Amino acid sequence: MAGVQTAVALREQGWTGSITLLGAEPHPPYDRPPLSKAVLLGTAEDSAFAVDFGSLGIDVRLGTGATGLRAEERTVLTPAGEVPYDILVIATGAEAVALPGSEDVPGVHVLRTFDDAALLRPLLTERRRFVAVGAGWIGAEFATAAREAGCEVTVVEAAGQVLPGALPPEVAAPMAAWYEESGVRLLTGTPVTAVEAGAVVLADGTRLPADAVVVGIGARPATGWLAGSGVELAEDRSVRADDRLRTSLPGVYAVGDCASFPSARYGERLMVHHWDNALQGPRTVAANIVHGPEESPVYDPVPYFWSEQFGRFVQYAGHRAPGDELLWRGDPQGAAWTVCWLRGDVLVALLAVGRPRDLAQGRRLVEQGAALDREKARDAAVPLKAAVLTPAGRPVE
Repeated sequence: MAGVQTAVALREQGWTGSITLLGAEPHPPYDRPPLSKAVLLGTAEDSAFAVDFGSLGIDVRLGTGATGLRAEERTVLTPAGEVPYDILVIATGAEAVALPGSEDVPGVHVLRTFDDAALLRPLLTERRRFVAVGAGWIGAEFATAAREAGCEVTVVEAAGQVLPGALPPEVAAPMAAWYEESGVRLLTGTPVTAVEAGAVVLADGTRLPADAVVVGIGARPATGWLAGSGVELAEDRSVRADDRLRTSLPGVYAVGDCASFPSARYGERLMVHHWDNALQGPRTVAANIVHGPEESPVYDPVPYFWSEQFGRFVQYAGHRAPGDELLWRGDPQGAAWTVCWLRGDVLVALLAVGRPRDLAQGRRLVEQGAALDREKARDAAVPLKAAVLTPAGRPVE
């Protein structure tokens, strides 16, 4: 996504030089969200981008992954040979984290690439018995698709809640009930000690029979190929980009899942592994390449993502910190509700379940740095934009 969007944005903003797009996979560039939905369930054969690369003069080289970078020579190394550049945009994304000890066990899968989805799709058709390790976003979306296909599914999570690290326990708690409602067995606070052919072994010695195991315990930046290149990496192994997505090397940018950037809005460095970041970042990169930093904006977006799980549409915008105040809109036991996070009076993030209008209004308010009247914001019948305080500290009439 990030690589394709960068190439397209360069042309849209007037770049007339050559553009070469390298991709490690043999497939034409594709979108990832459908992999855990339509592609996995067989309702779509692929999710290739509808981009005419030929007419845009973009040289796409498939099956040609980057293996190294010689910055002093301005050359990218690939199995097919060296590729010279004047300007380089690193968009190698992230790779799924493997469950230790499961790498060579048959029947263990991850879900990140088209090939991953293609391997899993016939197993859903055959209604196999699955164990999913990890109750994060991928685990929830896979369990949703597998149940829709009529499969038996158990989800195992080492943490004591679903979506650990993403949401606080009080927000995640009502979401755990969605699993049981959908016929999924959920085991939290349950570490996996081993994966064997046909079974998952838990810390208490329990063996869960499994025809297939899907591991969804996170992703890490795909930056190993940059070792020794001089590109500075952050502690999380992301490419350490600045507020214009420039790296530590001249003429080299980084965008998407592989990069982190400083956010003045939130006062910290962010690494955002979501679709919208891979859409927005390339526009900043292209603008800086074509027009220069003097005429181009810095990159400081309001992070946004969505997830479709267990018959619900979940959306999140912003970025919260541990000390932010949590405010509920609506009943979390109901079909639709929202959680807002305030820093002082200012809205900094919100999670909306089945309330797209809250998300749309809230996202704009986060961008504006708007302050909210708490009483009005708690009332789910009041539009979120009507809870905004005026500069004088009064609600908007």
